[in-house]
Amino acid sequence: MSNPLLQAFFVGRALGEVVTEKLEYALTDALSELGKWDAEAREQMRSFTEEVTERAHRAAEAAGSSGTTTGYGQAGSGDTQAIIDELRAEIALLRTELQRYRSNSVS
Repeated sequence: MSNPLLQAFFVGRALGEVVTEKLEYALTDALSELGKWDAEAREQMRSFTEEVTERAHRAAEAAGSSGTTTGYGQAGSGDTQAIIDELRAEIALLRTELQRYRSNSVS
């Protein structure tokens, strides 16, 4: 290759191919690591959720077996939507009382 223009063309072409391959490998590795991290995070969240659920279940069983349960801790209450509705009603009542208290203390 005695023509410098032709040599520059082939060098530029080879450079472009090598850079493209390196970027391809880097992107593939980054996406692979991201996938691994996502899978690990999901597994940790699942494990955490199971642990919380298990502890809540054990606490509910212990409270139910003692015979002194009241309110939401009762074993066999089972109607989750009713409990949620009751809690929402209590929250609304507390918000109203809090607003009333704040308005009286500002005046």
